Amino acid sequence: MSEPDNMPSQRRTFAIDLQHLRFAVVASDCGSLRRAAELLSVGHSSLSRSIGQLEHLVGTTLFERSSGGVKPTLAGRGVLRIARLILEQLDSLVETGRSIGGGEAGRLSIGFCTSISAGNLRATLADFKERFPLLDLGIVERSRIHLANAVRNGTIDVAISPGRLQLADCNNLTLWNERILISFPEHHAFSAQEVVYWTDLRKETILLTKHDPGPEVENLLVSKLLRPEDRPTIQKHDVSGGILKALTSMGFGMSLTLESDIGANIAGLVDRQLQDEVGPSRISFLAQWRRDNVNPALGSFLKVLGERYPSASLTFGK
Repeated sequence: MSEPDNMPSQRRTFAIDLQHLRFAVVASDCGSLRRAAELLSVGHSSLSRSIGQLEHLVGTTLFERSSGGVKPTLAGRGVLRIARLILEQLDSLVETGRSIGGGEAGRLSIGFCTSISAGNLRATLADFKERFPLLDLGIVERSRIHLANAVRNGTIDVAISPGRLQLADCNNLTLWNERILISFPEHHAFSAQEVVYWTDLRKETILLTKHDPGPEVENLLVSKLLRPEDRPTIQKHDVSGGILKALTSMGFGMSLTLESDIGANIAGLVDRQLQDEVGPSRISFLAQWRRDNVNPALGSFLKVLGERYPSASLTFGK
């Protein structure tokens, strides 16, 4: 039973469905009800009836009909313009839902406490951004303590750091390792050496940052030179790694750094590989995230990590 012409506009709006709009748009594009029906794989009468219902619901004639086909009226052009916008927004809504659900869109927050001037982390972030351009990527640089707290309270999705964060109920993925380097002024005698041994540092002054990865390299230094009398003079400064390099270039001492920091070049500074009798000294980098994190974007990032580092090993926190 058809609705009376004085049916309230709100009820008319609710009665319009997406099929009405799609059929009308296709009919306008084809300029023919017959061709539109064939394209939509529906009967000519069904298409004509749908367009008639839409005209009744909006209260005006949308098409001029003739033996040559159909042509939108002035009112029809306005209605069809809005119909196209609605259908485009609907397609966008569906695509957004699929993208977010599939980890292709949404937001991912990544924390780190190392340099991205060069190396694996820089390359990984660039690769991930290129493969998932719709993802809103948040990059956070924090100390190890702050990274652990941020992962624990959900402020960031995943932390990448040299060494393991002390986190319960978290998964750990060991990714890559980086060589430990010693930086010193170019006029130093070490410049003539291809590599520098830990034992060569005994009478030197080593500058360390109180920030990360200072504690990691200090622990490594202590483990390589067990006797206190064999250890160099250690000076700790509350500065960033970049400032530490500047102090080194000014002759205040030497500094230990990671391979990924080579990209931050400073004039007058030389880097050499540190090693012992076994070979180069290295520190492992890990990705760490809460076990109950269900962000699809995190799954996409972990997939990229697994592809870039196929030998990566996964461990589970308690």
